[in-house]
Amino acid sequence: MNHLERDIEAIIFCSDKPVTERELIEVLNNREGEAFIETEEIRQTLEKLKRKYSADDYSFALVEIGGGYQFLTKARFHKLINLLLSQRIRRKLSTAALETLAIIAYKQPVTKQEIEHIRGVSADYSITKLLDKELISISGRASLPGKPILYGLSETFMEYFGINSVNDLPKPKDLSSINSSEIGEKE
Repeated sequence: MNHLERDIEAIIFCSDKPVTERELIEVLNNREGEAFIETEEIRQTLEKLKRKYSADDYSFALVEIGGGYQFLTKARFHKLINLLLSQRIRRKLSTAALETLAIIAYKQPVTKQEIEHIRGVSADYSITKLLDKELISISGRASLPGKPILYGLSETFMEYFGINSVNDLPKPKDLSSINSSEIGEKE
């Protein structure tokens, strides 16, 4: 593997967003003591890396997405990763926060008062935690007296749970087939 390949890999690997060709050119050509790198050389190197990581030897691939390049886990590993992320979020969120998150997921947009009415207790702490973890977001204000804040799911929620939209959430009828003893065994 040559020097340019490793440099491009390092830049893309450390970025949490897709890296554009323009960003690669700017970064790579702003190093002191290094030769100027042509756009075509970067493109060829990106294509070589895409081919390399498309091999079955790797669980991730270099993907062109959102106007740039990013390392992403291959589709056949999505269920496995989803299990890991689901376990992590369950461990980090209290039962109250999970209940609040479920209400928001299925009733969005929803006010704090509506959440509290459904749960029967204050939702201040849970909403604060969910906002801190960026699993929910403020989606506007209700056209009710006092203009209460409306909450909905965030893009982070969608990414975390590996879904594209709320339509991908399990339907309530699917959840009714799970009995409470099964839930206790999984936790």
